Amino acid sequence: MTAPDPLHTLLTQPRCALGVFVPAGLHPPTAERRHLDEIADAGADLFEVGLAHHVAHLDGPVIQAAYRHALRRGHILDRTLRAAEHAAHLRPTVVMTYWEPVSRHGPEHLARLFADAGAAGVMVVDLPDHQAERWQNAAHGAGLDTPRLVPQHITGTGLAAVAAGASGWLYAPASTAPTGYRGPLDILALAGFAERLRAASPLPVVSGVGISTPDLAARVAPLVDAVVVGTPVVRALATEPGQAPALTAAFAQALNPNPVTEPRA
Repeated sequence: MTAPDPLHTLLTQPRCALGVFVPAGLHPPTAERRHLDEIADAGADLFEVGLAHHVAHLDGPVIQAAYRHALRRGHILDRTLRAAEHAAHLRPTVVMTYWEPVSRHGPEHLARLFADAGAAGVMVVDLPDHQAERWQNAAHGAGLDTPRLVPQHITGTGLAAVAAGASGWLYAPASTAPTGYRGPLDILALAGFAERLRAASPLPVVSGVGISTPDLAARVAPLVDAVVVGTPVVRALATEPGQAPALTAAFAQALNPNPVTEPRA
């Protein structure tokens, strides 16, 4: 009998799950493990662990700065593997990366490394169309899911092609801006976008980018299966790491304001 997939189980439960993005290598390993423990205890249901890249063009200044700091520490792939390994012991974990590191290290090699570290999947945020089949074969051969980021403007055969090659989830950015956007969100547009994704694929729909406050998270939650918070937590980790658990807890409370508790014996 096939063992249940914790990521699939999480994303198909009735409530909206909370994902937290953490860039690997921002802190020394001991501190990084402690931060991951605290964020998990504060209410994170899944982790996205970011592999730092020097040209993170889809990210805003906070995550770009975190990536630069991590890269200056060196040994970034090894640090990311260790972060993913620790995170995966706590919660289902997906590694976030750009295509350039995948190409440089080799898709097959990198997929095996992250699978051996315990990652449930790897999401290549700027996966080129002409490399999609190779990456999907490499990842699936290693037992990894391949979530796909889907631009809001994509429709028709383009959407069908992206959805067909995805596994794990479809990622629906709540904003078309880079990560870290703190302006208003078009909730009606996001609702229509999520409906198009659900019509194109049975995969869970996950949203992030621009979900900058617990209030916005609560408004997005009914539309999707998980909300991922990145920049607010990364900003805290970079400046006042002790604030990251409380911030995570605030987002978790917004997504699940009335948790069901077991009756006391």
